[in-house]
Amino acid sequence: MAPPVERHTALGRGLGALIPQTSPAGAAPVEIPISRIKGNPYQPRQRVEQQALERLAASIAVHGVLQPVLVTETLDGYQLVAGERRVRAAQIAGLDRVPAIVRQMAAKDQLAIAIVENVQRADLNAMEEAHAYRQLADEFNLTQEEIAARVGKARPTIANTLRLLELEQSVQDALGDGNITEGHGRALVGSTPAVQRQLVEAIVARSLSVRQTEELVRRLRDRPARSTGPAAPVDGEMERVEADLRQALGTKVSVARSRKGGRIVIEYYSDEEFARLFDRLTGGNA
Repeated sequence: MAPPVERHTALGRGLGALIPQTSPAGAAPVEIPISRIKGNPYQPRQRVEQQALERLAASIAVHGVLQPVLVTETLDGYQLVAGERRVRAAQIAGLDRVPAIVRQMAAKDQLAIAIVENVQRADLNAMEEAHAYRQLADEFNLTQEEIAARVGKARPTIANTLRLLELEQSVQDALGDGNITEGHGRALVGSTPAVQRQLVEAIVARSLSVRQTEELVRRLRDRPARSTGPAAPVDGEMERVEADLRQALGTKVSVARSRKGGRIVIEYYSDEEFARLFDRLTGGNA
């Protein structure tokens, strides 16, 4: 059973600051009935490729489940923390039991380990990953640097992925469904919702590359405005200011200029995030 222990240890190093190790290191797996395992309510992955699941099931039918799943014990069985694909594939393969590491942990710890395991395994699409990073920020008040350290990615990568949450919802759906790529999505950030929808239709209909999409967005932004309203376009310097504010506050920030001033809009998505932003902006002084 050496490979499972080594895998668990490697994962634990990435979670050390989030997950309290309440069971002995290297605890031996036990066989538990699949029928007693409930799904993970904190599972960030929303889609599972059926063909990949069937390939895993075929391998399990021959070799068994080589990597134990992670569960926490409940009053009437077990709740899955990590290993959803393995459990589902084992069911397809006809197994009635799987090897598992049993560990007691709080709900927020289950959320953290589910997110990090999926991100490290590259099991999430771009939108699932963006929502997962947002959950880590909201649930644990983690900065982008801290999230990057825990999932083993560069901070700019985390920032770019979080910016996908600024996209219009139908564009997020297209990205989650795989109709456009993350690169396409990043190119559309900052455009109006109506323009985003039009550009997605063009990307899909004309099979535009990311570079072609970026050029199309640039041409649209450089086009002279038809209206003569007071709002001035956001220039490159203002975009950099917005990016710095997003990084500092860990949430979406937009800056709108007018001839005599402007406004800064800071968004939040829960009461907990509002409290975090309030403390950060006031220095913790009520």
